[in-house]
Amino acid sequence: MIRLKDVEMEYDNGTQAIRGITLTIEDGEFIFLVGPSGAGKSTIIKLLTGEVEPTRGRVMINGFSVSNITDKQLPMMRRTVGVIFQDFRLIEKKTVYDNLAFVMRAVGMGEKELRKRIPYVLKLVGLDEKASHFPTELSGGEQQRVAIARALVNNPTTIIADEPTGNLDPDRSLELMRLLVKINTLGTTVVVVTHEKDLVDRFEKRVITIDGGRIINDSVGRYVGGHIHGKA
Repeated sequence: MIRLKDVEMEYDNGTQAIRGITLTIEDGEFIFLVGPSGAGKSTIIKLLTGEVEPTRGRVMINGFSVSNITDKQLPMMRRTVGVIFQDFRLIEKKTVYDNLAFVMRAVGMGEKELRKRIPYVLKLVGLDEKASHFPTELSGGEQQRVAIARALVNNPTTIIADEPTGNLDPDRSLELMRLLVKINTLGTTVVVVTHEKDLVDRFEKRVITIDGGRIINDSVGRYVGGHIHGKA
């Protein structure tokens, strides 16, 4: 479960990025987080990954408190959260298999676990025949699916996708979103940050709209012109 309670975030330069947000995301939910540039979406991602601590209020991530977390607990918390970036961030000189293995070894996984988990995750994202390929040998859509596999490989309870379709054409974007929905049906909480109005409109999911560091709408429906039209 993700819970933000009366959260405010002010950066050292005086920018007030988040202004009193209270929000709960239940285990197994699929959420679209939308809003204009500068609304506070990126700051929420940083809060949810433990990159920054709130100035005021409380952030709870899968049983961990971001404000009170110890150096020992931080890697444990981050293992529960997989992040997918718009620019993929794959290691070009490593194969698909080794990109995933690198992430697993970083948290202390053994070779036996690698050999079991990596083929399963690659099959889940439709890349089981690409394990020995390098990122530069893949299409943009395939590279993004590798990024999804990398986010999944340590079996997190939550996936945060930051503009995951930003570098993809509409067909690949829809394909990617359907994959994230599939992952969600397997029990993983999914939070998608996006500007893609057409994609949001295709899926009857909870949509949280942020503007000026505040939640201005939270409902199930469509994202239209900065406002949600749907079921409260």
